[in-house]
This record gives sequence, C-alpha cells and structure tokens, in this order.
Amino acid sequence: MSESTSSYEGYCVKCKAKRHYTGEVRISESGRRMARGTCPVCGSTINRILGKA
Repeated sequence: MSESTSSYEGYCVKCKAKRHYTGEVRISESGRRMARGTCPVCGSTINRILGKA
C-alpha cells in the first residue's frame, strides 16, 4: 500500500552514511508508516520510520 513519493534523508547501513533518497510511504505489518527507497550510491534498500501525521 503506497501513499506518496517524496524525498527523505535516511541512514544507509551498507554505506554507513546519511543519504538523501526518493522513497514511497508504506504501512508496515506492525502499522507504522515507513519511507522506503533505494540508496543512490550503492543501490541497497533504505527504510526510515516516520512519525504520526
């Protein structure tokens, strides 16, 4: 279930650095909103948990 696509800043575990990425807002299995996208440098998945809005 995807809501929108926006630009976010998240931590890439593979690069070990904060990166700006374009991601989709999804609802996780536990009911939390998460922005999921790909790292522009290494291509791995970056997740960021968002607050309630």
